[in-house]
Amino acid sequence: MTPQNTDFPTIVPTRLRLRLLLALATSGAAALVPALPAHAQAAAAPAAPAATAAPVPVLPPLVRGLPDFTGLVETVGPAVVNIRTSEKMKAAAAGQKIDPNIEEFFRRFGIPIPRQGNPDADGDDEPERRAIGSGFILSADGYVLTNAHVVEGADEVTVTLTDKREFKAKLIGADQRTDVAVLKIEAAGLPFVKVGDVDKVKVGEWVIAIGSPYGLESTVTAGIVSAKQRETGDYLPLLQTDVPINPGNSGGPLINMRGEVIGINSQILSPSGGYAGISLAIPINEAIRISDELRATGHIVRGRIGVQIAAVSKEVAESLGLGKPVGALVQSVQAGMPAEKAGIEAGDIITKVNGAAVEHSSDLPRLVGVIKPGAKATLQVFHDGKSKDVQVAVIAFDNDKTASADEAAAASAAKSLLGLKVSELSEAQKSELRIKGGVKVDAAEGAAARAGVREGDIVLAVANVAVTSVKEFTALVAKLDKSKPINMLVRRGDAATYLLIKPATK
Repeated sequence: MTPQNTDFPTIVPTRLRLRLLLALATSGAAALVPALPAHAQAAAAPAAPAATAAPVPVLPPLVRGLPDFTGLVETVGPAVVNIRTSEKMKAAAAGQKIDPNIEEFFRRFGIPIPRQGNPDADGDDEPERRAIGSGFILSADGYVLTNAHVVEGADEVTVTLTDKREFKAKLIGADQRTDVAVLKIEAAGLPFVKVGDVDKVKVGEWVIAIGSPYGLESTVTAGIVSAKQRETGDYLPLLQTDVPINPGNSGGPLINMRGEVIGINSQILSPSGGYAGISLAIPINEAIRISDELRATGHIVRGRIGVQIAAVSKEVAESLGLGKPVGALVQSVQAGMPAEKAGIEAGDIITKVNGAAVEHSSDLPRLVGVIKPGAKATLQVFHDGKSKDVQVAVIAFDNDKTASADEAAAASAAKSLLGLKVSELSEAQKSELRIKGGVKVDAAEGAAARAGVREGDIVLAVANVAVTSVKEFTALVAKLDKSKPINMLVRRGDAATYLLIKPATK
């Protein structure tokens, strides 16, 4: 059988194919066309494209491949630190029992069962509660940024670098409202991070986290930015990501593809307490602003105007003619405060502060909080269907939960020595109790508990010296003779009595 030549249409007879091959060899390709019969030429001619067929455009890919994080880790990783804290714990009060279900849980999972208190214990043999977190180095001279909740209540903080060097850290300051804390370690020439700009962050961009989840140091996880300005009810709007974050990651950096820190990993949203796909980070712009003030003064001063606020619903906005649900609805105005003096009333809606829009009610305390106390703010207020500008004097927020290094150390010493944790009394509480000073007992353990001090008591005097603030209280305790019982005047209900507290000694 003659082999079939696939270069020619199959309808051409075999002898004709031989003639064509011969012509090709002697006369070139031009001899092919006249040698073909008409029907062969028609069959050999390529089909004309349909007139109605339109070319299909080929779109370039929007994403090319997956990112390589190795360069980021090598660059930023050495500036990420592990943070370990320890806190001395007092034994439980006598007769306090552990719930049987909790006790069974401890047994099943091999967790040591907490020992029960001994009423005769003198407080010398105190176990330590340990915690683990993360942080990152801000400067070559040893300033470290982390979460306030990582170091809260710690008696000792240890920072470990990636090269395994360990340092005892000093707490420069912590701000509970933003959950930002600054530590200082005594070292020089340290690797430090590059700070990015949250305003340039885009939803969908790749980010990584480096930290110590469950104590596993220098662990890298990756994901994308899921949302910006996520309102969670906290003081700051947060960055939302799907980067896996677990206990121990708190305080570590959130890093973009340029190797810049854009946030501090702080929280997760989870029904179980473990990572469930939603992680939240403090925007680095706000964190740096807070850290600068903590480094300068050891504490944060915020402004306030004296209003109780709520969110503006769509229905309320429409009924008032506001248009869309923006601003902060004033529910009440505190007597004698700047808002009342400026004529702001319950039912008003504050829509701007110094020209900045109040999109959500939670924006108002943030915008007012950054104004220096003593300055005046211009508020745009929606009142009786019209907007008007109101000048309001800003005063200091006097009930903020901030702590300088010295105050934190003194409070920790008082807690360790007496087993007392105290807080300020508001002027309204003092007026109601008809007292000029004193501090409120939030917790009484150890020596104070054995002396009969209880939560809710008011400490009026220490060693026959009147107490008017937490700062005074801690300063007095620091000067006491630790070898002698301490005379403390305590009010409970309408009655006051003296209690003798034997300090816990090392």
